[in-house]
Amino acid sequence: MGAVAAELYTLGHRPNFFYLEHAMGLASSMGLGIAVAMPRHKVVVIDGDGSLLMNLGTLSTMARYRPGNPVHIVFDNASLLSVGGFPTATATGTDLAGVARACAIPQVAEGRPPERLKQAVAGALAGGTLTTIVSKVEAIGPKSFHMDLPLLENRFQFKRALEALRYKATET
Repeated sequence: MGAVAAELYTLGHRPNFFYLEHAMGLASSMGLGIAVAMPRHKVVVIDGDGSLLMNLGTLSTMARYRPGNPVHIVFDNASLLSVGGFPTATATGTDLAGVARACAIPQVAEGRPPERLKQAVAGALAGGTLTTIVSKVEAIGPKSFHMDLPLLENRFQFKRALEALRYKATET
């Protein structure tokens, strides 16, 4: 499990959070699939630079289908923190916000300092445009990457949360 997922878990688990374990690089692809399947709901994907770098093609795929409901937040610590802190390509100049722009993501923001990140996220959540936000952060991770939530239980909770949203949408 990556540092982003572990950090999110330590903030407090919710049934509508899904932590990708053993699937580095696929958070944005999974988020895109959910966004396309559930266009009436905002989908927030929290990603790391190492993860996004493993699947850069997802940016062009997101831009191609261009759903208006995803907010893709990338925390770029220039490091593969969860596997020893090896530097990623962003440590030597790769610009993920620039890559997102080059792929034609309609709204790209950079979230540093924290106030700018907060503004960018608030704007993206309020808007109806596919948005990628890249925030440079320090390479400081959680004290532990352990979660007390088994992968299968997380999967079932998440599925039920999505089904409940879909059910509510059909009632209105």
